[in-house]
Amino acid sequence: MPKQEKNHQIEIIVTGFGGQGIILAGRILGMSASIGDHKESTLVQAYGPESRGGACNAQVIISDRPIHYPYVNTPQILVAMSQAGYDKFASALTPNSVLLVDQDLVHPENAPCDHFAISATRMAENLGNKMMANIIMLGFCTAITHAVSTEAAQATIAKSVPKGTEERNIEAYNKGFDYGLSTLKGREKRAAGQTGAMAQ
Repeated sequence: MPKQEKNHQIEIIVTGFGGQGIILAGRILGMSASIGDHKESTLVQAYGPESRGGACNAQVIISDRPIHYPYVNTPQILVAMSQAGYDKFASALTPNSVLLVDQDLVHPENAPCDHFAISATRMAENLGNKMMANIIMLGFCTAITHAVSTEAAQATIAKSVPKGTEERNIEAYNKGFDYGLSTLKGREKRAAGQTGAMAQ
C-alpha cells in the first residue's frame, strides 16, 4: 500500500464519467489532505466534450513538501469508476500502483498491479441514492490506501455535500470504508492460509 512516509508524495487519479461526482471526490481528497491532515495538495480536473456522460478525471497530488508540478504522470493510486476511464489511464500504472474499481462498471483486463473492487454504484442504490457512489468509493479508497485520514475525509465530506445530506453521505463513506477493511482482512486470512498450507 502506498502509505505516506516522510517527504513522500502520493499521486492519485480519480476517473469516470460526468455525473458520477468524480471531480467532487478529487476535491474532497485534496481538501482532506490539506485542511484536515495539514499536507500540501493540488487538484487538476479535466472534463470530456460533454460534462454529463463524457469522460472526466481529477488528478490529486498529496505531499509533505511543496508541489511544483500539479499533473500526475504515474499514479500510485488509480480510482476507476468507468471502463473508458480505466482504459485511458491503465497504461500509466506500474507494478507498485494500486487500482480501485467499481466492479460492476470496470473490468480491468491484464492490470499490471494489485487491484481491489467494490460495487460502489450498487451499494449507493441500496442506500437510496446512486449519486453517493463516489462517496462510497472514497471510503473504500481511504481504507485500502490511507491516502488521507478518516477523520479528515469525514469532516471534509460534511462540508462538501448539500445541506441536510451530511449524515447520509457519512454513512455512505463508512460503508465503503468498512468494505475496504473487510477486503483487506479477507486477503490477510487467505495469505495466512496459503502460508500455513505451504508450511505443512
